Amino acid sequence: MEGLVSGKKRTYDEFRSNMPSGVATLFDELRRYCLTLGKNVIEDIRMHRIVFAKSIKFRSFADIEPQRDSIIIKIKKDRKEPEKEIQIKLDDNLDEIKKLLLNAYTSIH
Repeated sequence: MEGLVSGKKRTYDEFRSNMPSGVATLFDELRRYCLTLGKNVIEDIRMHRIVFAKSIKFRSFADIEPQRDSIIIKIKKDRKEPEKEIQIKLDDNLDEIKKLLLNAYTSIH
């Protein structure tokens, strides 16, 4: 099933190459953080964004999309709750965002 449309799944480096450098640096930090949340984190690199999920059940907890000078994160803790959309600027502190990501990851069963 991998790469059904293009014949090849995109790599993170290919995805990252289309971002402005400041956004790419911020995106790298968020990506590294999401991947350290647990051994069962799955990264799904899509055309314009990356979705992070917990386990093979693919219960997504973060949908991260780079913009020209910011990043939009959609955080989802539960299927019954609406997702929370946050726009992060290049000079924003990520401490609160990381807490929200951790909370979303740990709330998925």
